[in-house]
Amino acid sequence: MHNFLDFEKPIAELEGKIEELRHLTGDGELNIAEEVGKLQTKVEKLLDQTYAKLTPWQKTQVARHPDRPNTLDYIGALIDDYTPLAGDRLFAEDEAIVGGLGRLRGHSVMVLGQEKGNDTESRMKHNFGMARPEGYRKAQRLMKMADRFGLPVVALVDTAGAYPGIDAEERGQAEAIARSIETCLSLHVPLISVVIGEGGSGGAIAIAAANTVLMLEHSIYSVISPEGCASILWRDGDLAADAAEALKLTAQDLSQLNIIDDVIIEPLGGAHRSPEETIVSVGEALEKALDQFAGMERGAIKAKRREKFLEMGKVGLS
Repeated sequence: MHNFLDFEKPIAELEGKIEELRHLTGDGELNIAEEVGKLQTKVEKLLDQTYAKLTPWQKTQVARHPDRPNTLDYIGALIDDYTPLAGDRLFAEDEAIVGGLGRLRGHSVMVLGQEKGNDTESRMKHNFGMARPEGYRKAQRLMKMADRFGLPVVALVDTAGAYPGIDAEERGQAEAIARSIETCLSLHVPLISVVIGEGGSGGAIAIAAANTVLMLEHSIYSVISPEGCASILWRDGDLAADAAEALKLTAQDLSQLNIIDDVIIEPLGGAHRSPEETIVSVGEALEKALDQFAGMERGAIKAKRREKFLEMGKVGLS
């Protein structure tokens, strides 16, 4: 059974009835297979209607769904001959950011990203995807290594934000994020980022200042979480839904604002309903994005990235 979100209750009820019917044995008077088929059609229709008109707050809930595929799921399915690399060579290993070398559909790449974990033990191990300074310094190390050897970088973004603890601040969290953004912008190799779930604050942009920024259809990308925004602006975290509306954090909003480059369509009902299909779609989008840089001169790759970010927020002068 799926983990259902609050707005999915009608869908949950129908799927519950389907499960009940499947556990019944036919008695000749009721064609169970036919009834299950009818209910399944209703579920698909309801899913289509529900997900076609999600609010920004509902999309935030989908982006945070515990069953969405995580960074290590994508790496395991898409990256051949993956060799993990660890440590920042300055302080420690940070499990919130994972990365290493491998091949993506014939392309040798450096892949990295935030890993949230998928159960209590792994979430604690990876600190829910919230990296400390050493995590961002590891990301810098891997990106610089990729630049040195001429390897494209693939970054998978999925974090509520950088870890805000005292120990992280003591070790220079803000400086580490700033240096990571600087490293992204200085690369002479293609950098492709995909927001696969939650793209929160500087913790996300630290590895997403890319040549090409992609987003899954129901992911979010914002300078702050809706709860944090509501707490700061209105001193009331319960107004998170209003904040989500104002932040323009959905893939559709950000595509219209030219902040991201493309939206990757998710399966009906969201990535958590069909992780394998979602991972295949992301792989195809990454392959397409990497192919666009084939044969491009190193200096041109860096210049194109620079121009992309300089264009953001420009307004015409009358």
